[in-house]
Amino acid sequence: MAAVGSKLPEGPSEGSSKGLPEGRYGRSRTADDAADRKLRIVGSVLGVLLLGVVGWFGYDYVNGTKISAEVIKFDVVSDRSVEAHLEVRKDTGARGYCTLRSQAESGNEVGRKDFRFDRRTDRIDQVVTLRTTSRATSVELLGCHSD
Repeated sequence: MAAVGSKLPEGPSEGSSKGLPEGRYGRSRTADDAADRKLRIVGSVLGVLLLGVVGWFGYDYVNGTKISAEVIKFDVVSDRSVEAHLEVRKDTGARGYCTLRSQAESGNEVGRKDFRFDRRTDRIDQVVTLRTTSRATSVELLGCHSD
């Protein structure tokens, strides 16, 4: 009961069928809100999957097939050729190539050769002959790459 001289509040009363006061308990979910939420979830899942695939390819690129090699020794056979003893250590099924370079005393490159390997062993010892344009004084391994 209201006191004498006081006014009753205007608007819906507590038992009214109009529902809750707007803005008081957050907004109600509509079909658009539910669709937006589903799209955000699907987008997040796809983003995580894409990140995983990129991470996998990056890891595989960095830690892919292991190939290591070294020139054990070399012999200058003549003014036009040099022999290098190359040792390659790799995964058993790996295939690829190693690049050798020979240089003259001046430091100029006088020969270069790619040595291909595809044997199903984990170690290859091979003597590789490089033809040169003049007398070589050194042979170096530039690098090895897998196919």
